[in-house]
Amino acid sequence: MELLIQNEDKFHIISIIGDLDASSSVIFDSALEEAINAKAKNILIDCSQLDYISSPGIGAFTSRLEECNQNNIQLVLYGMSPKIENVFKILGLDQLIVIKKTKEEAKIYANDAQFTSPLH
Repeated sequence: MELLIQNEDKFHIISIIGDLDASSSVIFDSALEEAINAKAKNILIDCSQLDYISSPGIGAFTSRLEECNQNNIQLVLYGMSPKIENVFKILGLDQLIVIKKTKEEAKIYANDAQFTSPLH
């Protein structure tokens, strides 16, 4: 797995390339923690090149949800393949984590979000 981290305006974007599994989930979790500690208000996760996600990979997302909510950080995932999106839906995570189709939709959602609910 490789991570590309960039800032676009007020958006902190983490792009995941490859597989998010037990070993790489630690790296992803650290990148997410750094973004939260840097007081990023909008964290967008680019999943367009995410090929596979394991249980620990899912855990890396869910372990930081409460922290994002407590700090009024909008966490939005985008660009998932149907296969990866289906995993999130089967687990019910699409009810806890905002998932959008494109980066533009993710940015619009984050801009308009009212931080009162993590649901879309």
